[in-house]
Amino acid sequence: MPLILVTTSPRVAPGLLSHRAWQVLAAGPVRTASPDHPHLPFLAEAGIEVEVTAPDPAALVREAQGGDVVWLEADEALMRLIGHAAVALDDPPVIEVVPGSYDLPGARLLDLVAVMDRLRTRCPWDAEQTHESLAPYLLEEAYEVLETIEEGDRGALREELGDLLLQVAFHARVAADRPADEGGFDVDDVAAGIVDKLVRRHPHVFAAVEVDGAEQVSDNWETIKAAERAAKSGGDAGSPVDGVPMGQPALSLAAQLLRRAGRAGLPAGLPEGVPADGLGARLFALVRQAQAEGLDPEAELRAVARAYRDMVRRRP
Repeated sequence: MPLILVTTSPRVAPGLLSHRAWQVLAAGPVRTASPDHPHLPFLAEAGIEVEVTAPDPAALVREAQGGDVVWLEADEALMRLIGHAAVALDDPPVIEVVPGSYDLPGARLLDLVAVMDRLRTRCPWDAEQTHESLAPYLLEEAYEVLETIEEGDRGALREELGDLLLQVAFHARVAADRPADEGGFDVDDVAAGIVDKLVRRHPHVFAAVEVDGAEQVSDNWETIKAAERAAKSGGDAGSPVDGVPMGQPALSLAAQLLRRAGRAGLPAGLPEGVPADGLGARLFALVRQAQAEGLDPEAELRAVARAYRDMVRRRP
């Protein structure tokens, strides 16, 4: 006779269980160590009695020798103890693990939301943060992600992306404290917004539009983006450089402005009044040259700067 261990995910709504889990739970008898297990009300509604008791691995495997026993929610530590108790018997019972529910991709993001909510309500430092106070951390974490990419450190990249993701979750939680009519929103609103945007701007994936390659995908993206800007401004498409963040590093700023203007067929020359032999104009010309060669001026200069740093470090 088997000892059946039913596992569930705390990230799945209570009451949603696999067909096999409902079968074994209905057959019983069912035991659990959690008096507040979230599935208990739904099992009771289905007429399934659950005994709440302290886990005794040795007693469980002995009882299973004489008939089916179902244990609801066994963690890894309890499973190991049950396994040790079973192999100590001359005639151990069959031990079956039945997944009642399991995580879907992205399920751990629910943990992040829950942790962030707890920090916001119980940690004095987290509770007093604002969008403005958090802004420096957002920039710092973004640059740390960039550094791990440049260094090719994939293990560090995973950690730094987590730190950057925290900033998104933190800002969304701060915004959730405001009423909706005062600009409040939550992390679901953030996710819904980017999902809607991705679907709109990928009609070749989510609609019947056909494309020949990545370049046409990029062109479609810019066309749809311009239409969205026009819709927001009542029909005025505005300038192709509207929305370019002016606070970014100057090399990437110049490159993005040139890229946007180039797509619109606008000139790449500087306006009158800017000294052609000035340092700024010469740097701008270098950015224009880099783009003509298919290079990212920000990445090129950063690579040289890193090489220079390494050389200085090696000096005695």
